[in-house]
Amino acid sequence: MEDQAIVVLVTAPDMETGREIGRILVEKKLAACANVISPVNSLFTWEGKINDEQEVLLIIKSRLSIFQDRLLPAILELHPYQVPEVLALPVLVGNPAYLEWIAESTAGEL
Repeated sequence: MEDQAIVVLVTAPDMETGREIGRILVEKKLAACANVISPVNSLFTWEGKINDEQEVLLIIKSRLSIFQDRLLPAILELHPYQVPEVLALPVLVGNPAYLEWIAESTAGEL
């Protein structure tokens, strides 16, 4: 496939926020699919303090070519955190039909 599929990991504070971010990304054709997994327990350092928080995890399927200019800015605009986790991972191989569906579902702008 010319345009590489990616999986983007994003944590959010709660199910409502995660579902809203995922829904908007799918509606705008920035994501083919967004799974929202709850709960996840996150341990992290923020402002010099160790935090132990319950969050949700979005697993977003998209394309590398739209990540930097379209997907990342949309996530940052929708997300309530000052510095949200947004990590894009390459999909090395997969079901060809599913990878094609990702490409078709994220083609064009709404």
